Amino acid sequence: MSKTILAVGAGGKFAGMVIPALAERGAEVRGFVHDAADADTVRDQGASEIAIGDLGNAASVAAALKGIDRVFYVAPVAIPDEAETGRAFVAAAINAGVNRFVFSSVIHPVLSSLPNHANKAPVENAVLNSDLEFSFLHPTVLFQNYAQAWRTIVETGVIAEPWSNKTRFSRVDYRDVAEVAAIALTEDRLLYGTFELCSEGWLDRRDVAALITEVLRREITAQRIDPATLGDSAAPLRPMFEHYDRTGLRGNALTLRAILGREPRTLRDYFAELATDRGRN
Repeated sequence: MSKTILAVGAGGKFAGMVIPALAERGAEVRGFVHDAADADTVRDQGASEIAIGDLGNAASVAAALKGIDRVFYVAPVAIPDEAETGRAFVAAAINAGVNRFVFSSVIHPVLSSLPNHANKAPVENAVLNSDLEFSFLHPTVLFQNYAQAWRTIVETGVIAEPWSNKTRFSRVDYRDVAEVAAIALTEDRLLYGTFELCSEGWLDRRDVAALITEVLRREITAQRIDPATLGDSAAPLRPMFEHYDRTGLRGNALTLRAILGREPRTLRDYFAELATDRGRN
């Protein structure tokens, strides 16, 4: 049987980290991309094959899955009908004879008030109600979320988000998550597991500002943005802002440390990479 791995969302920044981790292990990877313009980049990352299509198009999904034994699945950010799209993809994978399904989900998918969490649970449920081999990855807040705001932080000396300065989070570098995904897809030791993936620490925004201050060697302050000033475009995110105002997302680093056999990457080191422009990719 073919051991080719399909990486869904290969043109995105997250699956784009999984492909080189797989290629380093000698895996044959087919990258599933929405935009043909991403094909060369995905090949450069280590994919040996490219499938072009749309998760909402059953025919292109079936074509991408043809001859595939294992799948890495991560939902595109803000995809419409995320839960239904994910369930349909699981059904297509089963129909195509896929053997193993590794799902990059999210920490605490039982948080029903947060759509970006709750939409992952039905996909996990579909996998659990199948005969697929599986691994569920539950990463917490990603270091990479800071990359887009980094220039503003440096220019203004302020790190600001629309929830309390006191809210504490676990965080993780998606490169570590990608390494776990590659292990789950190429080895058997993570089969049938659900893995909370966090680096060490439960930092609030003032702690994060202190790390950036240390890296940049100049004062960075923490501020709260009033969500009411963000306008109607932020309306879908307000349940998340409200949840974060009350409580954060905390997990434990033990699982990630055990899987990797080393300490997970640190947020301070990630900020040092951003400061030298190495952490933007």
